[in-house]
Amino acid sequence: MRKKQRRGNMFKFILFDFDGTLYDTVEGIEKSAQYALHKLGISAELEELRCFAGPPLVDKFMEMYGFSHEKAWEARGLFQERYIPIGVYESRPFPGMKDFLSALKARGLTLAVATSKPLELAEQLLQSAGMRELFTVVHGSTLGGNNNSKQAVVESVIAALGAKKEDCVLIGDTRYDVAGAHAAGIACIGVRYGYAAPGELEAAGADAIAEDLGELEKMLTEREVLI
Repeated sequence: MRKKQRRGNMFKFILFDFDGTLYDTVEGIEKSAQYALHKLGISAELEELRCFAGPPLVDKFMEMYGFSHEKAWEARGLFQERYIPIGVYESRPFPGMKDFLSALKARGLTLAVATSKPLELAEQLLQSAGMRELFTVVHGSTLGGNNNSKQAVVESVIAALGAKKEDCVLIGDTRYDVAGAHAAGIACIGVRYGYAAPGELEAAGADAIAEDLGELEKMLTEREVLI
């Protein structure tokens, strides 16, 4: 899906969400959410928990189960009991991702990661896949939950890059990415291969939507970017 034309210079700074955009992390997240809920006496099927991949966990526990803020933080801690030693390894980069990122970098684009995922886990996974060196900046939340809003992370990345907002775009797969990017004052391209429900990215107002990495590369490297 393409909307309005952006004539002239291409985006210079490409910010990426992590879960559902760079990495397929849904297996470990679903199983860890199920583990946390079981500890709290709640039964849930894995397919119900796909929506936990991407947004801040505390917000999602409150939204899905009506938890108080305090109980949602308890659930987040239980989630981490399983996710940190086990679930983080139940993930993999999306097929072709390293080559795609290398191609963008070879064209002179500056790449960064802006994720609500704890920074040390994102760094660990990028290092293990041999992709960390492709990113100039990687920012995320802390294991304690600080700096976990998408807007805050995006703004911190822009500041670290010393970039102008009009030169930046966030690539993400859910409405949380679109909302965070727009709140931070930058464009957002949604990717269809991630975890969004049908129609979610359109309803959120994504500036453009790419079906796959091939289409996304064209959007980011064409002289006249359609967005």
